[in-house]
Amino acid sequence: MLSWRIGDVKITRIVELTTASLGPYLLPQAEPAEMLKVPWLAPFVDPEGRIVLSVHSFVVESQGQCIVVDTCIGNDKPRNYPRWNLMQGEFLADFMAAGFTTERVDTVLCTHMHVDHVGWNTRLVDGEWVPTFDNARYLFAEQEWAHWKDEPQEYGPVIEDSVRPVFDAGLADLVQSTHRVTDEVWLEPTPGHTPGHVSIHLASRGEEAIITGDMIHHPCQIAHPQWSSDADVDQQQSAATRDDFLARYADRPVLIIGTHFAAPTAGRIVRDGDAFRLDY
Repeated sequence: MLSWRIGDVKITRIVELTTASLGPYLLPQAEPAEMLKVPWLAPFVDPEGRIVLSVHSFVVESQGQCIVVDTCIGNDKPRNYPRWNLMQGEFLADFMAAGFTTERVDTVLCTHMHVDHVGWNTRLVDGEWVPTFDNARYLFAEQEWAHWKDEPQEYGPVIEDSVRPVFDAGLADLVQSTHRVTDEVWLEPTPGHTPGHVSIHLASRGEEAIITGDMIHHPCQIAHPQWSSDADVDQQQSAATRDDFLARYADRPVLIIGTHFAAPTAGRIVRDGDAFRLDY
């Protein structure tokens, strides 16, 4: 289990699964031969050069609040992807083993509403989908909800089983893409992957970090920011967002924590000739 300190803020990673099977769909440009040419990518590819992606949540502890950022895929969900369909994983057990309880969570932040970021918003109880974190407020960017509330879902009834039940329970709040959760935690708009996609900015005692969400799926996109994912709603916008992000945060003491980066998961962006790399 990985964790980081940013001033007074603690961030803990809870992993649901790690896979090398999604690369051809998400980033077909990231061919194994190309990945093996870049030595610093070694922790983020398998021995054959296939990109490795981690599906995980972050628990952020800030000013007495317990905040969960993205809730992975979830158990028991009918999904149009064999490994995720009706999955039976150990996420909640691992969440509790890390020292947290579902009752303790004050806030749930979803960087966007894709299948692998909202799944544990709910769990199946007596045949019904109920909020997993029933003491929490679930915060969604207004623009993100406006796009997805009536949009067909590629992987199955994601909105119906993992988002709408939260609204039905009265626990959802629609917020601006710059919403501040605490003095140390706020949203930062990073559109392109989805219309209302946000990253999470953390700052405390002069230290900073950013949880990327899917603005950057894999560290190879730091070396090749023009590589947009096939899952991006607007590939041109997502590339422009990455270009701006990398230029803004390169060579600064800001920890970049990847929502799908395998271990070591975090590092600082530094200039590497005409490109960038992750210094971990």
